[in-house]
Amino acid sequence: MRVTRHAIHAIHVRAVHHVKAAQTVHAVHLVVAALVLAAFAVPATTPAAAADEDRPVVVVLATGGTIAGAGASDVASGYQSARLAVDALIESVPDAAKLARLRGEQVASIGSQDMTDEVWLTLARRVNVVAANPEVGGIVITHGTDTLEETAYFLNLVVKTRKPVVLTGAMRPSTALSADGPLNFFNAVAVAASPAAAGQGVLVVINDGIHDAASLTKTSTTAVEAFRSPLRGLVGSVTWGAVEFFRAPPQRHTTASEFSIDGVEALPRVEIVMAHAGMTGDLIDAAVGLGARGIVVAGVGNGNMTASALEALTRAAARGIVCVRSTRVASGEVGRNVEVDDDGRGFIASDELNAPKARVLLKLALLRPRSAADIQRLFHEY
Repeated sequence: MRVTRHAIHAIHVRAVHHVKAAQTVHAVHLVVAALVLAAFAVPATTPAAAADEDRPVVVVLATGGTIAGAGASDVASGYQSARLAVDALIESVPDAAKLARLRGEQVASIGSQDMTDEVWLTLARRVNVVAANPEVGGIVITHGTDTLEETAYFLNLVVKTRKPVVLTGAMRPSTALSADGPLNFFNAVAVAASPAAAGQGVLVVINDGIHDAASLTKTSTTAVEAFRSPLRGLVGSVTWGAVEFFRAPPQRHTTASEFSIDGVEALPRVEIVMAHAGMTGDLIDAAVGLGARGIVVAGVGNGNMTASALEALTRAAARGIVCVRSTRVASGEVGRNVEVDDDGRGFIASDELNAPKARVLLKLALLRPRSAADIQRLFHEY
């Protein structure tokens, strides 16, 4: 703060008044100095410190990933995921503690390419337990970006809380020049601590954007702006911790979801088969032979595939395997009965869900017997 001549003069007058009994210039000078320091020093108790107990408790559940990765140097293209423990990750972003009282738990230490059904179930159960604690205001989950969209969507279907649950990650490891993880983490804590995030379902905060779990997908292998929500767009933004929501997710989720993992020890096997020019039906037949209870075809265009693959998928459906047509295209819906007779062949159209998310929804749908019509309903509502 700039100290003006008029301010010093005013302080001097006050000092003379306070020390008129001292009758010495030296005493006046001492009091002047003390009053100058008192007038322009930062208060010992800042507004943030005074409101310490008003900050919500946010629990950080760490699973590893690039956000906790480390490389040999700050410009190394290679690195190892999941090297940084949750406490070190929290300590690396000290300003996040101004937003919330942070508690950390290490749920897993993996690159998200190694994410499994077992880790999903463990993570979802832990979210439900933590969220049930009345002291907790929100949850942040740190995660690798490779399968982040699948984990977020799975949690969106099975966690039972209106409290904010926010996933975040990074495209660059913690040791990288211009690492994106620290700001992503800071913003994720801001969203998890925000009352506006309550009831919005599971969210993903990355690169200043707030995505709903059903909409986002990874669109770049390395760029920090890797994630997009191509059909619905962002639900909000967060800039240096300032949270703004534009809309609410339209799909059913969390407390409105009919899915539950209570008593579930394993999820049914569902395979994805990628469509391409010259595709045969061999991989579809192989998936059936390996015991898949569901098959998702990432079709060309509007969920299309070769005649050979179409016949193989029809055979699978006739055997009671639930067969879903999705797409390998980055954006767009797969409509029912558009170019393929879904009614006649017994298929399901994935609607807005890409193949990885269609697989997640189908796994949960197969936890109990359902008709094809009921499964199609799920793809429209979730």
